[in-house]
Amino acid sequence: MAEQIVSPGVFTRENDQSFITQNPIQAGAAIIGPTAQGPVEIPTLVTSYSEFKNKFGSTFVSGNQTYSYLTSISAYNYFQNGGTTLLVTRVVTGSFTSANSTDITNGVPSVTGGPATGSFTFGGDSPELTGDNGIRINYNGANYLFVSGAGEGDIPADNLYFYTGSDLNGLAENINDNVSTLFSASAGSGLELQLSASFNGTNGDSITVTTGSLSELLLAEGDTEILSLSGSVNDVLGSAFVLKTISEGTLMNSTGSEDTNGSLTNGTKDNVRWEISQADTSSGTFTLLIRRGNDITNEKVVLETFANISLDPEQDNYLGKIVGDQYQQVQTDSDGNNYVQVVGEYPNRSKYVYVSAINYPTPDFFDNIGNAKTEFTASIPVVGSGSFGLATGDLFGSSRTANFYNNIDNTDSQGLEAANYTTAIDLIKNKDEYVYNVVTVPGLVHAFGSHTSEISTLVNNTQNRGDAIVVADMVGYGSTISAVTTQASAINSSYTATYWPWTQIINPDTGKTNWVPASTLIPGVYAANDRSSEPWFAPAGINRGGLTQVIRPERKLQRADRDVLYEGNVNPIANFPATGPVVFGQKTLQKRASALDRVNVRRLLIALKGFIGQVANNLVFEQNTQATRNNFLAQVNPYLESVQQRQGVYAFRVVMDDTNNTPDVIDRNQLIGQIFIQPTRTAEFIILDFNVLPTGAEFPS
Repeated sequence: MAEQIVSPGVFTRENDQSFITQNPIQAGAAIIGPTAQGPVEIPTLVTSYSEFKNKFGSTFVSGNQTYSYLTSISAYNYFQNGGTTLLVTRVVTGSFTSANSTDITNGVPSVTGGPATGSFTFGGDSPELTGDNGIRINYNGANYLFVSGAGEGDIPADNLYFYTGSDLNGLAENINDNVSTLFSASAGSGLELQLSASFNGTNGDSITVTTGSLSELLLAEGDTEILSLSGSVNDVLGSAFVLKTISEGTLMNSTGSEDTNGSLTNGTKDNVRWEISQADTSSGTFTLLIRRGNDITNEKVVLETFANISLDPEQDNYLGKIVGDQYQQVQTDSDGNNYVQVVGEYPNRSKYVYVSAINYPTPDFFDNIGNAKTEFTASIPVVGSGSFGLATGDLFGSSRTANFYNNIDNTDSQGLEAANYTTAIDLIKNKDEYVYNVVTVPGLVHAFGSHTSEISTLVNNTQNRGDAIVVADMVGYGSTISAVTTQASAINSSYTATYWPWTQIINPDTGKTNWVPASTLIPGVYAANDRSSEPWFAPAGINRGGLTQVIRPERKLQRADRDVLYEGNVNPIANFPATGPVVFGQKTLQKRASALDRVNVRRLLIALKGFIGQVANNLVFEQNTQATRNNFLAQVNPYLESVQQRQGVYAFRVVMDDTNNTPDVIDRNQLIGQIFIQPTRTAEFIILDFNVLPTGAEFPS
């Protein structure tokens, strides 16, 4: 409470100006490119390389060789260098869908089976029922003989007989009495005998009826087949619920035969299988396991466990709530705009699957006294395990060998065409939905004619966003200095930077050496720069531009080569004997000379706009008064002071007062703020003058 000033004296007051300014939301990198698995064209955030591999896979086979995509290599290097968040958008060629769980059955028949049936008539062309004639019914190799007299000839005593003479009803009764567990019979009209398997299912189709003389019947020769039971239908138990994989493509299909140790023929480390390990019809609960596709019964690899879940939508342990039933799909509106639509009610808690359908919900499973309702007990899934199938979408088709690494070209870049990137590039232009500060498309090359349009679209979209920088590759492997500078001259944007030449690295997933374009590695350089310094420091030079993962650049650049490249706004990757490969430039592709023709200044502006924009967002629809302006200034000034202390700007000034918020501005429902900054420059050209003086000369003061 403030002191009251009544009589003379000394009054002390506190003004706490030490409030810590809230840090801006941290934005990471974005990569658009193919991956071995994962959701298609759905921008997905990952926070570690292990999470990236779980969602998007690593290696795959093409033409009997093991590869990994440039996307994977870039993600690995980004996180290895301190990156924290990575927005990954998978692109594919063709149609890709999720895999469905094979039937997770319960006790409710969804299709009622039927028995195999048939009939035939004695008389006419068929033998009469006399003492030396009969019929044989065969089921799975076992013979059942029916004759019109008992104990005649050499008929073994353990066979069945027709005891009642030629009466057809007696024959039917005799069959039912003796082998009713397999089939039954009844008399039709006249001398018709109607046979029916005593069980439902296609096994009844193996029942056949033959007739002939007794000697032929006993010798199993010369029989005349008169009937084969048919028309049976197998019982199909209900599928309690259906799961779908979040990842798409045939790689997710684990269906196939299961050997004696429980291994699936199509189970791999990249796909999954399901198991119901416990089920209790009295409580209506069960346990669902998501297992790795290539595990075995005695050595299960359980990826996720969802215990004590139910099919009762009124309960907190409802399957849809616990596992999640949401999925995302790309939609296009009537104006041709692409957007991601979220379908489903409950967010996904599983990293691998979502609930696609619950076919037998059990609402209010218990009655008023707490007993399970009988109509719901059969709905609970039975204990068992199964696989996933029906997914579509092959990476390269059945036999195609794609072009990778230094072999990518205009028509085949890792099995894709440039047009496959169109939707993904369009989606991530939405800055309200997707936050990042650098974006790359490793595999697209500006010099390749079909790629140029996609890169140009990405540059334009990023420039319109104003909060990120594009790292683009200008030329393919084996190009010249003049070729790369020519391509760079075609782009004029401070929101784009390019680096050259290609570099050779050890693939982290295959262990092989591969040539990769610079854009694969530069996000990692930016991440290392930000971890050790700040975004407004130059991500270049020996201290912050080292490429420790690079074995060698495609060519060793001389000083004169670097001069030509830098003059053409291409950032060289140099190779110094004592330090190895180093990023030795930080120009953007802006043609006109200004502070924004440098990467560190562009990234400074991105950082400042990011934080100050977040502050301003909180003021939208607030009262346009001095209090609101002061609120803005109280947050922005301390932040810019901290940037100044961290060598981001030489000086700054923020104006948001009556001078730029005049009555007419306020009447237009506008609030105007002006931020003036003097960005710090980097010392890119260090000039050392060595002055040799004669003996006795005085040194200058």
